[in-house]
Parts: sequence; structure tokens; C-alpha cells
Amino acid sequence: MRKTKVLIIDDSRVFREIISRGIRMDTSIEVVATAVDPFDARDKILKFRPDVLTCDIEMPKMDGIEFVRRLIPQYPLPVIVISSISHKVLDAMQAGAVEFITKPDSESPISVQDFIRLLIKKIKGVTHAKVAKTQKRVDVRSHKEQKQIEKHKVIAIGASTGGTEAIYNLLKQLPKEIPGIIIVQHIPPVFSRMFAERLNQQTHFNVKEAENGDVVHKGCVYLAPGDKHMQITYLDGLLSLKVYEDDKVNGHCPSVDVLFFSAAQYLGAKAMGIILTGMGYDGARGIAMMKRRGAITLGQDEASSVVYGMPRAAYELKGITQQSSLHLMGYYIMKYLE
Repeated sequence: MRKTKVLIIDDSRVFREIISRGIRMDTSIEVVATAVDPFDARDKILKFRPDVLTCDIEMPKMDGIEFVRRLIPQYPLPVIVISSISHKVLDAMQAGAVEFITKPDSESPISVQDFIRLLIKKIKGVTHAKVAKTQKRVDVRSHKEQKQIEKHKVIAIGASTGGTEAIYNLLKQLPKEIPGIIIVQHIPPVFSRMFAERLNQQTHFNVKEAENGDVVHKGCVYLAPGDKHMQITYLDGLLSLKVYEDDKVNGHCPSVDVLFFSAAQYLGAKAMGIILTGMGYDGARGIAMMKRRGAITLGQDEASSVVYGMPRAAYELKGITQQSSLHLMGYYIMKYLE
């Protein structure tokens, strides 16, 4: 089987060596070259034709964000951003990177060994990721009378690899007069709060990182914290959220399945489930249960997914009412809400 060719871009010689030695332990990965800055990387992309890039953000001559922004239109390669905890990681995702991972240091909760294991997993997951310019959105943000969508109390969304930009683009398509939106995105702690704040600033929704006991309101968006599960429940007769620490489910905390199973249990046909781009199978069983309980369920199609893992698993379990490209997802949401 052909190995995945990786180019490592980092201005630190020590860290280039750590990554290179670490990921070479996997026999399916080949480090074809390393680069000290984006200009060095440009030449080596042309020479070695890598399948995946890993890229630091803070680099001399040009930072990683600008590099990704310039790279993608010419060479649509999957980029995994490796950086210390910083709001700039989300800027890199917006520029076109498909994944990110926190760079370990003396204050980082992640060990070098855990970091290498996670990086290998992400490299394998994005090897065949689709990287392309975003399609034009179909804007459906016209006013809808509330009675038309009253029967739907919640829209539950799950996503992983490529999900931060998919979620942003989806929210930009939707009107504010809509049921509460509850999101599980596979994302590390701290980044989930930054992501919620960014969505709050850049969309017309009120977006927050969810807290235990939050009451779900129409026109509001709740994002699961990066290290806690989130469930729909009822508290004193009000539709609320339970946010709690527990073991990983399907290898993740938060888990999409945890959210979807609770939506099926408490709301049935009064919920809508949406599964977006992502690696693995988290959310597939939960969204299939939602559909069996009468919920409308939507899955992102293969062509518009960065990684068609989670949506594929859901589709193969017959858990999807309607498959859709991302740029038409808002149209189908409103069609079924009405």
C-alpha cells in the first residue's frame, strides 16, 4: 500500500526532528521533507509532492496563516496546523487548514507521546481529505413566521474534521428565527470557548459555550465544551442542557452520539439531526436512532465533506433522511422546518 507522504514545516529544528522521528514509527507514513519556513516549503511542495502538510503558525518571513491562505488556491493540500494554544489556530482553520493539534510544551497537558499518536491519527484521517474553495452559499435568511417551525424544538449538529468551517458556513445560511441549535464539534478544551466566541462575533446568532443547566432558547446556539459531554434534558419543565465530565464515547469527549441519543430520547420527532464532515463514526448510531424516533436527519454529502467518515457511517446505517452538499444544507433545513 502506498505510504502517505508528509512535509513538516516548522522553524524549530528540534521540533521538526521530534515530529519527523515520531510519525516515521508508523509504517504507512513517509516524511518526504522538512521545511524551515513557508518559502522553503513552497519549493519542497513542488519537488516532493506531499499528500499532507504539518505547519506551525509562528514562523519567520511569513506566518502559517498567510501561508495556508496563499497555498490552498494553488495547491489544495490538507494542512494540519500545529501550534501552542492560541486564537490564531481558528484563523488558520478559516484560512483553509483542515485540522489542528496543540503543540506540547512544559505547561501543556499533552505529552509528546500522546501528541505523536494523535498526530499520526490525524494524518491518516486527512490523507484523502478534499480541500477546495468554498462553494457559494444559498442564503435562506428571510423572515419565517414562528408558527411554521414551532413543532421543532432543537436542531442538533455533530461534526469533526473540517467541522469548524462547515459549522460557520452553515450558520451563515440560516435565519435567526429558528429553533435552538446545539452543537458537538470534536475540539480540544479552550479552543471550544474561542470557537464559540468567534461564531458569536461573526454570525447573527447568540452563541455560547454550553454550561450545565443552560435553558435552550430559540435563535441561540450552544457549543459543547471541548472536554465535556452534552445532553438534552428537561429541568423543571424547561428544555435544558446537561454538561458533564465522563469517559470518552467512540473515542471522543464530547461525543456526538451522546447528544443525538438524548435528542432521540427526549424530543423524538421534535428534533432535527445534522451530521457534518468528520473522521470516524461518532454520531452515526445516534442519528439513526433519531430517525427511528421520527426526527428529520440531514447528512453532508461526500463531495462537500473534507472527510466523509461520520456522514458515510450515518448513511450506511440508514440514519439520513436527506443528503446534501454544505452550500445547500441551509435550504434543506428550512424546507423541513417548514
